Amino acid sequence: MTLPNGIYIITGIMASGKSTIGQMVAEQFEKGVHLHGDLFRKMIVKGKIDMTPDYSKAALEQLRLRYHMTAQVADQYFKAGFSVVVQDNYLGKEVHSFLQAFESRPLYFITLNPNVHTIIEREKNRQKNGYITWEVDQLHEVLINENPRIGLWIDSSELTPEETLNEIKMRAEAEACIKI
Repeated sequence: MTLPNGIYIITGIMASGKSTIGQMVAEQFEKGVHLHGDLFRKMIVKGKIDMTPDYSKAALEQLRLRYHMTAQVADQYFKAGFSVVVQDNYLGKEVHSFLQAFESRPLYFITLNPNVHTIIEREKNRQKNGYITWEVDQLHEVLINENPRIGLWIDSSELTPEETLNEIKMRAEAEACIKI
């Protein structure tokens, strides 16, 4: 089964598999781009304000800037003939405004939602430590309670990356395509 061309947005909390799955999805296309939205946060050399559980207005403004730039870059690649896979932590109330920033269609929204125990185990095996200002269960609660129930949700707790990709390939067109 092949994936239709479009812009694919992959979200989930840290250690949910976004980078791995994003790369695998992007590789499915003849012309594919894997855009790490977090890149725009990492580009800030001085003055970076990370989102924390008690975030400030300035942190929210930087998050919105990052989301806006991600959408603009994805649109430009898509208009140039690429299918684009965007991945980052798109969580909470800002998801709708992020999705509205895209001009291009179709948009496919995929949420990777392994359980907390799986996230903790994956985090132990990663070379980077994502959970500095957040606890796993705290961020998972934001995903579960504040993210809109749109697109394709996958509990990848018991799935290999290849099985997760197959779920996306089988279900994306019917379940992940969203109307904004």
